[in-house]
Amino acid sequence: MNTKPVLSAEDVKKILAAAEAHAVQNKWAVTISVVDDGGHLLGMLRLDDAAPISAHIAPAKAKTAALGRRESRLYEEMINNGRVSFLSAPLIEGMLEGGVPVTVNGHVVGAVGVSGVKSTEDVLIAQAGIAALGL
Repeated sequence: MNTKPVLSAEDVKKILAAAEAHAVQNKWAVTISVVDDGGHLLGMLRLDDAAPISAHIAPAKAKTAALGRRESRLYEEMINNGRVSFLSAPLIEGMLEGGVPVTVNGHVVGAVGVSGVKSTEDVLIAQAGIAALGL
């Protein structure tokens, strides 16, 4: 039987705290979400003044990164490069930059999605959260 690591509740708290600290340090009002490898929401934090829509976009970006096992920006790039048929892919709605998978020993165990500022800044926040795990 194969075994794999999973995100614990403590891991989710670490990710959210570190991502929040990075966002607050930069004065970025965002929503941060963490999902498991199946795209199920494990935790979310909407910072003060973050747009309400970001509470829908951040988990969608995370789910896309988890299910696809790659950064959500890659789907955005595919579509922008003309493969618009990919918009019909099932179960993934957050095909925008800002979803980053969490990988442990070659296993995608979940993902972090951020929405609220420039997509490249969303990624920096997600990466700061993931870095808190010390992987």
